[in-house]
Amino acid sequence: MRKKVFGVLQRIGRSFMLPIAVLPIAGMFLGIGSSLTNEATIASLGMESILGNGTILNQILTLLMAVGQTIFDNLPLIFAASVASGMAKKSKEVAVLSSIIAFFVMHSTIHSLLTFNGVINGNKVLVDAVDGTLINVCGQMSLQMGVFGGVIVGLGVSYLHNHFYQIQLPNFLSFFEGERFVPIISTIVYIFIGFLMFYIWPSIQSSIFKIGQLIASSGYGGTFVYGIVKRALVPFGLHHVFYTPFYQTAIGGSMEVNGVLVHGAQNIFFAQLADPNLKHFSVEAAKYFSGEFMIMIFGLPGAALAMYQCAKDESKKVVRSLFLSAALTSILTGITEPIEFAFIFVAPMLFVVDVFLAGTAFVLAQALRVTIGFTFSCGLIDFVIFGVLQGNSKTHWIFIVIFGLIYFFLYYFSFRFLIKKFDLKTPGREDDNKLTIFNKKKMDYSFDQSLIDPQVQMILKGLGGRHNFTELDCCITRLRATLQEPELVSEASLKQAGAAAVLLQGNAIQIIFGPKASSLKTKIDDYLENVPEAYDEEKTIVYHTTDLEIGNIVDGEVLPIEDCSDDIFAHKLLGDGLMIRPLHGVVVSPCDGTISMLYPTKHAIGIELDNGMELLIHFGINTVKLNGQGFELLVKINQKVKKGDLLWNADLHYIKENAVDDCLLMIVTKGQGSLEKIYGNKKIGETVLKIRE
Repeated sequence: MRKKVFGVLQRIGRSFMLPIAVLPIAGMFLGIGSSLTNEATIASLGMESILGNGTILNQILTLLMAVGQTIFDNLPLIFAASVASGMAKKSKEVAVLSSIIAFFVMHSTIHSLLTFNGVINGNKVLVDAVDGTLINVCGQMSLQMGVFGGVIVGLGVSYLHNHFYQIQLPNFLSFFEGERFVPIISTIVYIFIGFLMFYIWPSIQSSIFKIGQLIASSGYGGTFVYGIVKRALVPFGLHHVFYTPFYQTAIGGSMEVNGVLVHGAQNIFFAQLADPNLKHFSVEAAKYFSGEFMIMIFGLPGAALAMYQCAKDESKKVVRSLFLSAALTSILTGITEPIEFAFIFVAPMLFVVDVFLAGTAFVLAQALRVTIGFTFSCGLIDFVIFGVLQGNSKTHWIFIVIFGLIYFFLYYFSFRFLIKKFDLKTPGREDDNKLTIFNKKKMDYSFDQSLIDPQVQMILKGLGGRHNFTELDCCITRLRATLQEPELVSEASLKQAGAAAVLLQGNAIQIIFGPKASSLKTKIDDYLENVPEAYDEEKTIVYHTTDLEIGNIVDGEVLPIEDCSDDIFAHKLLGDGLMIRPLHGVVVSPCDGTISMLYPTKHAIGIELDNGMELLIHFGINTVKLNGQGFELLVKINQKVKKGDLLWNADLHYIKENAVDDCLLMIVTKGQGSLEKIYGNKKIGETVLKIRE
């Protein structure tokens, strides 16, 4: 169980690698742009002529800030798609699209419920008390769930995807089966998830806010808890819910600065920044952010170095750029997610260490009276501007350097020790996911041998080999491909693989398999992607199909179902099958099975075969209006029947006189396989249908 849980967490961690790769550049754009377009920063540097409003540099920096901000504003959606892709076993592009749809559906549901309850009107908040819990998500007001909302969507959709992407539906619904079913079920499920989040998420946010109120009045102990909670919430994007009241409201303190009462820790710092007579910035205000400089500039880069050095030798080249860019981003801009997402899920133990050390850093900074403010995050840019340039007497910035170096080694050695001691799977240390080794004639092939499918191999053989076709696609019933050399095609092999028919026109081929065509294409794609070509040449397993023979149910003429006068049956909306013109009303079972359905009006019977296939036998057209008159049922629900057992004794003359048509219809409503139909005048029990499984 423990290995299974950690395996799942490892997969989640790997799924975060894609958005992590873009966070460093987004963080640098946002951090540099925010700092160097801030009016207080520009004024403190005396660079209004170069960086002031209207200058070229200001416009460039504003653009960079907007690009970075857009990426961070949409991180929940980015993580939803990335987690779904990383956790999906197959057909990842379907999981990504489904996660995007589910994300919009969840927040649209929440938006609608907020409107119904009078909280918002359009995107205007009507209830001030909840303003802090709402945010604009992709153009509509919703609950402020942060990255956690995206992870909820990604994990949920990937679960649905892995369970349903190969689902088989009755033939009349076969268009919606397989991959097409995933966005449908995701949409339905995430309407309900949206309802659930609407009711439970405000309580979660409220709990975070109450923790903040308690911390504000608890001295060094409160500062320690504040540092732990804030650092623990950062990877989920929920830290802003927690720290905003400290920065912007009286929870973070109140102080009179130059005759004006100022509320909020960050507001107090910037008010003091404009005071030319200031001797030292407020320690009580700065305690909510000064300690983070030690973590972001020194501590977490030390963790990145440890993870890089612990990577396998063959993986170091791959992870080097990841850890280097992540470390530089943390140092320069204070964006730590690229580093933390590298270990938070694959090695939660390291995150516990990270959170604990962060808490001690906040306390240490308060005890040393370090008072460095920031505009965006506690990176090197803000450290220089709001620490070094303000003077050590006002900020005690030198302590950040001294103790920051200590935190660098604390992170480095603790991470290195734990990774080695417990074999933690940080990037570059993952287990090889390829499963088995197949040895054939002294040749080693590393791949998942569950992908070896004899039917797929026979199809490839029939197509003339894997390199003889391109643009493999499928519709509801057939595989389609473009051939390089049509003369290499073996129709016999394709039919041995279960094809009902093969249509070859020039370089284009269509292979009719029935409703299972979509799942076959998925299997072929997986095989071609993962199984080495040499394996095709070394060993091809012969695929043998089996034919299930279905007997005639009544003496009469067997005709194509397309000849039926009812369009529902003629167009095969309930499934494919046969129509029979009966000579009498005595009807028998076409095969062994169980009576799974009896219509109350006695005009239709369902039979489930032992292999799960289901047949519908329907007597006449519009016979439901007869209300059972003219039909004598000779079986009961759940009764076991053998081929040839009596099902009906019907009054054929009465049915002819009172129904639209007296034909019998035998339809395969559930199951996969190609149908071979045998038409003509047939007696009871003669084979009229062969189902190739």
